[in-house]
Amino acid sequence: MTHRIAIIGASGYTGAELIRLIATHPSFEIRALAANSRAGQEMAAVFPHLRHLDLPKLVTWEEIDFGGIDLCFCALPHKTSQEVISQLPEHLKIVDLSADFRLRDPEAYAQWYGNAHAATQMQKEAVYGLTEFYREEIALARLVAGTGCNAATGQFALRPLIAAGAIGLDDIILDLKCGVSGAGRSLKENLLHAELSEGTNAYAVGGTHRHLGEFDQEFSAIAGREVRVQFTPHLLPMNRGILATAYVSGEAETVHGALAAAYADEPFLHVLPMGETPSTHHVRGSNFCHIGVTGDRIGGRAIVVAALDNLTKGSSGQAVQNANLMLGEAETAGLMLAPCFP
Repeated sequence: MTHRIAIIGASGYTGAELIRLIATHPSFEIRALAANSRAGQEMAAVFPHLRHLDLPKLVTWEEIDFGGIDLCFCALPHKTSQEVISQLPEHLKIVDLSADFRLRDPEAYAQWYGNAHAATQMQKEAVYGLTEFYREEIALARLVAGTGCNAATGQFALRPLIAAGAIGLDDIILDLKCGVSGAGRSLKENLLHAELSEGTNAYAVGGTHRHLGEFDQEFSAIAGREVRVQFTPHLLPMNRGILATAYVSGEAETVHGALAAAYADEPFLHVLPMGETPSTHHVRGSNFCHIGVTGDRIGGRAIVVAALDNLTKGSSGQAVQNANLMLGEAETAGLMLAPCFP
């Protein structure tokens, strides 16, 4: 069976990544591509690396005939996304890649994103899109909210450990490095080559990063009590990839065992042998996440390192994984591409 797909926000990095993945999907066919600022253009003019594909011309989202669409990916900025999604027809299944429906509490959304939520009824029906932990709910959902790429990486490293009681909850330190594509495609002075190359910097220091809202929501729900991690992200002069290093209290062997058991049957989450740590090079362009564990020189502490591609497993690949479940396809369909190395 062929499922008819639309992408709103096709001129951004996550939109282009969705197209790249869907191009090899056995059951998905792209019927409509929207990018209001680029309407009327061919995708080859926006992303020349997609020139070989036979793709529809870009239109405004209002021009799409959604009567002929089964599922829509929405790859718009937060705030804009909720405004658009609230106007889409009710028959349509939607995977949202923005932040607008990730947080279940409207007050938490207002706190982290600086504006009141304008579609609270839809926010209530949205399912959090961390596929490996919400499969049953995603399969039945109309609206799935993709996670933040930083939030996904940290959760893959820590969720099973919190659930298993394998680590202390009051002294979790999460140090994360992210490639520049995580900041999107819009022009920003600090992302110019001369500003970014040959250096790195921490940002959103001291607990101001918006993905902390997801960590607070998810970790506290797992633990049944408030959990607040210490989280500092860093911007690296690389195009793709996230490397998250978590420092936790717990025995390294126990930590490794809990992760290995939790992910033993997961096609995309690979726990490395004890003592090995992953590299972003080894997951680049793929839907895989590699996780490693090693002991710290301080007794009773462990270090967990997780690596994934922010555009694939951290966003568009995860979105396709969720769409597969929503449309009754094999979860791995279109996603078993090997990483691109070197």
